[in-house]
Amino acid sequence: MPPAKKRKTAAAARAAKAAAKVETPPAAEVVEQTSSTNEEKPQEEQPEKPTDSTPLEESATTTTTTTTTSSTTTTAEASSAVDAAEKAKERMARFRALQARAKVSSDQNLAETTKESQRLATDPSALVALNRRRDIATHKLLKAETEEAGEDFERKRAWDWTAEESERWDKRMKKKAAHRDNNAFQDYRQESNKVYKRQVRDLAPDLERYEKDKMAAIEKAAASGGLEIIETEDGELIAVDKDGSFYSTADSTSFAENKPDKAAVDRLVGDLQKAEDVRMRKRRERMAQNGDDGDVTYINEKNKQFNQKLARFYNKYTAEIRDSFERGTMI
Repeated sequence: MPPAKKRKTAAAARAAKAAAKVETPPAAEVVEQTSSTNEEKPQEEQPEKPTDSTPLEESATTTTTTTTTSSTTTTAEASSAVDAAEKAKERMARFRALQARAKVSSDQNLAETTKESQRLATDPSALVALNRRRDIATHKLLKAETEEAGEDFERKRAWDWTAEESERWDKRMKKKAAHRDNNAFQDYRQESNKVYKRQVRDLAPDLERYEKDKMAAIEKAAASGGLEIIETEDGELIAVDKDGSFYSTADSTSFAENKPDKAAVDRLVGDLQKAEDVRMRKRRERMAQNGDDGDVTYINEKNKQFNQKLARFYNKYTAEIRDSFERGTMI
């Protein structure tokens, strides 16, 4: 059984209160003691100040570092966002440029295709004939208007040309009329002469090679002593042929020593090939006119007529044999 509780009497309460008053000093005494203690020990508190400021500096440094880190992170994020935006803008600009280029190419291809289709659909011979008819109509209209006005048509038309151009035109017309009257075959010599004139007219002189060969010949003649170079008072150079071997005469054979270059040989081969192509084309045209555009089965005109006569009578009987023979040849 637990002990009974000790009851608190009035006398005990008064005694406890009195003891508390004795143990607790007055507030003034506490303040005086505190001030006196501070005055007595000023030197002891001064060394403690640096110790108290160190945590503040550390906290300030930590705060600055944290702020700097956060600002650096924010700046990096902002710069990365700006770089991404710039890259996206550049990609979009390149994409727009490619789109514009593709559109321009498509438009050009469409235009060229349209021109090509129009060119293929247009007959060149019909276009030439149309232009010729237009020129003739313009000429007739101008002539009629000039005659109605009582003016000389030839004189008025000559105002558009110079005297040199008029002379060249008259010469050309005269030459054209002569060729028109002389276009019939006379003999092979005349035909060869016409071909030669045409080739000479189409042949372009190589002046660069001529000057090069000329200087080489002069240097060779001067080195051998057959040619002497004299300078006049005006500074002009004159070549004097001492032995008469430099300049060509009727008895000279130096032209036989000429060696054409590869370009000249290729040009000659091209001309020969062109002449052969023209000959074969004309032959095919003649054969097509006579209905002989197939295989040649004759040796002359009489044999050709005989083969045609045989074909008229026996082709219906020999068609199967000829077909079998052709199939066997193909196999």
